[in-house]
Amino acid sequence: MDEGAIRLKPGRDKPIRRRHPWVFSGAIAHAEDAVDGGIVRIIDHRNRFLARGCWNSQSQIQARVLSWRDEPIDAAWWRRMLSRAIDARAHLLQGERPACRLVNAENDFLPGLIVDRYADWLVLQALTGFVDQRKERIADALAELTGIAKIYERGDLEARSREGLPLEKGALRGGPPPATLEIESDARYLVDIANGQKTGFYLDQRDNRRVFASLVKRQLSRDAGSLRLLNLFCYTGGFAVAAGEFGRVKSVNVDSSYAALELAEANLELNGYRSARHGENAELIQADAFDYLRHCQREGEQFDMVALDPPKFARHKGQLQRAARGYKDLNLQALKVVIPGGLLLSFSCSGAVNRDLFQKIVFGALADSGREAQLLRHFGAASDHPVALSFPEGEYLKGLLLRVY
Repeated sequence: MDEGAIRLKPGRDKPIRRRHPWVFSGAIAHAEDAVDGGIVRIIDHRNRFLARGCWNSQSQIQARVLSWRDEPIDAAWWRRMLSRAIDARAHLLQGERPACRLVNAENDFLPGLIVDRYADWLVLQALTGFVDQRKERIADALAELTGIAKIYERGDLEARSREGLPLEKGALRGGPPPATLEIESDARYLVDIANGQKTGFYLDQRDNRRVFASLVKRQLSRDAGSLRLLNLFCYTGGFAVAAGEFGRVKSVNVDSSYAALELAEANLELNGYRSARHGENAELIQADAFDYLRHCQREGEQFDMVALDPPKFARHKGQLQRAARGYKDLNLQALKVVIPGGLLLSFSCSGAVNRDLFQKIVFGALADSGREAQLLRHFGAASDHPVALSFPEGEYLKGLLLRVY
């Protein structure tokens, strides 16, 4: 496809020169022969080359940088970039059923493309028109580079609507996937890649679940008794499964999705805890997390550890105020049910809420709670979700570990 060109307004080239990959519509003075889903040369107001990118007139981010070098975006470029991303995760692809993010969009300098591996399946998300038009060729390259022939597309994300793309999902290679497939991450999990959240599982929490498991063991080593864990927005049970010690950790797992809770039960049993739904050491409750926290307060229930991993509250900056209120209320109510000396793990996956703002929101909740707390550590996404240093928006997952008094 022939290239178009976009010329930036005077003074609007600084982000690109600093290697930020997005060009917003307000920075563009003129677009010539630019075709949606096509490649464009990005030039400054003096016609000097800045980068080569992909174009979408229907998006607020009208151009996304593919390369800062004056090079063709051809099959050899795709193979080199995909190989670089996949090779960087080779150390994470051990065992019979590995699970790992292989391509992390702009953070791997492949804007609009996410690829996750689940055992012998790949799940692809095409989030831009440029990637969507090329997904068949990308699937061919991925199959060749990984040796995996079964590739499923999850194109049922709101992000595609903002790019003017239809919502769709289905097999790109290998036919329909099984209802669930087993992976090995920080523990063993069953994953529904066709209908589960994101691409089927929260791969980005792998390292955090491992830290959590070590915290549980440390807490238990100090006490011969048991721990009560409240796992809110539990999805398929990740933090309860990671905690292990099923004989001594009594978990209450809350989610609004019955299907997620069914898979959480299966995951608990897969890792050695039987009769998860009816056993005394694991409860699975379908409820709104906010409502359940208030129920706990009314009943005087308290927990040694509380994990909060809610869905995205802010999808863009226009939703920041509403999201801030939601995060504050959630953390305020959670702080009230942690025993003195207990732990609160609180996460936000809203990219529009940066790390500093999130900490301020949680501090505001603490101030209103009348409790005291120590910040023990920060959390981020797992190492297979790298963040390009010139793209701070890529750091979407952030978390805090607090000891509450």
